[in-house]
Amino acid sequence: MVEKTVKVGIKPGLQARQAALFVQEANKYTADIYLKKERRQVNAKSIMGIMSLAIAKGTEIILMADGIDEDLALQNLTDFVEAEQQ
Repeated sequence: MVEKTVKVGIKPGLQARQAALFVQEANKYTADIYLKKERRQVNAKSIMGIMSLAIAKGTEIILMADGIDEDLALQNLTDFVEAEQQ
């Protein structure tokens, strides 16, 4: 298992459209992927789980991946979350 702390750069955070795109990206990998905010951890392949965390821009989250493609999944999801979008 690998994990990384990431600061969300997406505007307006992982809400609705951005959360859906994040989940689509997470579902490309066979690894189990989780996202943790404060003490709550959710499956990163679940749109409802992601949206329940109400992740705003600037929030620090922890991405975790466990599986064959965990490194690739973690890198690509980190890039997605950190991307500064207007």
